[in-house]
Amino acid sequence: MRLTALGLQHLLAMYAGAVIVPLIVGQGLGLTSEQLTYLVAIDILMCGIATLLQVIRGKAIGIGLPVVLGCTFTAVGPMLAIGGEYGVSAIYGAILISGIFVMLISRVFGHLVKFFPPVVTGSVVTIIGITLIPVAINNMGGGQGASDFGSLTNIGLAFGTLCLIILLYKYTTGFTRSIAILLGMAGGTIAAFVLGKVDFAPVKEASFFHMIQPFYFGTPTIEWSAVITMILVAIVSLVESTGVYFALGDICEKDMNKNDLVRGYRAEGLAIVLGGIFNAFPYTAFSQNVGLVQMTGVRSRKVIAITGIMLVLLGFFPKVAALTTIIPPAVLGGAMVAMFGMVVAQGIKMLSKTIFESQENALIVACSVGLGLGVTVVPEIFGVFPASIQILTSNGIVAGSFTAIILNIIFHMLPSSRKETEQSVPHKA
Repeated sequence: MRLTALGLQHLLAMYAGAVIVPLIVGQGLGLTSEQLTYLVAIDILMCGIATLLQVIRGKAIGIGLPVVLGCTFTAVGPMLAIGGEYGVSAIYGAILISGIFVMLISRVFGHLVKFFPPVVTGSVVTIIGITLIPVAINNMGGGQGASDFGSLTNIGLAFGTLCLIILLYKYTTGFTRSIAILLGMAGGTIAAFVLGKVDFAPVKEASFFHMIQPFYFGTPTIEWSAVITMILVAIVSLVESTGVYFALGDICEKDMNKNDLVRGYRAEGLAIVLGGIFNAFPYTAFSQNVGLVQMTGVRSRKVIAITGIMLVLLGFFPKVAALTTIIPPAVLGGAMVAMFGMVVAQGIKMLSKTIFESQENALIVACSVGLGLGVTVVPEIFGVFPASIQILTSNGIVAGSFTAIILNIIFHMLPSSRKETEQSVPHKA
């Protein structure tokens, strides 16, 4: 019973993060309530499978640490952009190939990390966070195209939800604080129900039980700009997961070796592939659950295995998933401001030290973030370029990311003729 309670605690800590991604992506792509319910249900189930893949320690996969996997926020902006331009099928084609890519590079990823130092990953995360903010603001107004967009009711619900989240962060501690987003959305939805803004039809229409279905949204299609985008997202997620692995290794007093990391990367890649097949999402290690492991002092993999089993079981019951789909867009928007703002804050945190290390790093950040945001706001700027070039220029996240990677190579990996010249000239006494 104690292990079950601890497993439930981990489930609650990650639940908001697990369901918010399908809700945002599904609403952004204009899915029906039935499709949205399926998307949430399959995502919950796949979070459980992804977690179980990591908890085990097999010969080929599984890092064997008490790590919980969930869909990465880093993928939200790219998936919305890909879906808006190429359709849902291109999202899952890109996810599938990115997962296969992760599995293929799992053994050599340590050698690729040098191309993704904090100045690059921090820039990528910051760009992704910035491009997500308009999604949050549109939802605060009631959702793009809503007949009551920007009404006082919607604005009040959005800011009420945001204020509740802030108050919970301010005046609570421990576990309650860790689920502040979930509690804030629950409070906002209750307020919306009182105001007559909640529709329970999706819950009534949802079945009690369903079987999962591969390629629910159709056969995946391949668009190379979409594939490049999702591969970049996958690499950033691997870098983030590496930090989580080492943090958990330290908490569990376990020395992490190369083989451990390879198994962890491979399990994450397999989880992404399964996400593509069953129309879920890319998965990454959830840092919020690391905090819970440290806070409770319970380091047993059995607890996380129970969490994974709970998630899998929940995924077979659409009525549970449908409960999350009744959250009004305005309430979701209020929570999004906090969550997406935290993505930006995380990016800034990653960049805070690197910017002060050198002017070169400051220029890398300035150019990559500036170009990434610029292409997002004015996507037609490179419309005259050939299609092969537009693969890298049509998406702000891709454009900004490649700018950061290339400038990092120029400034930090190629020999500097200027510095070599300065070193070769003898100084006068």
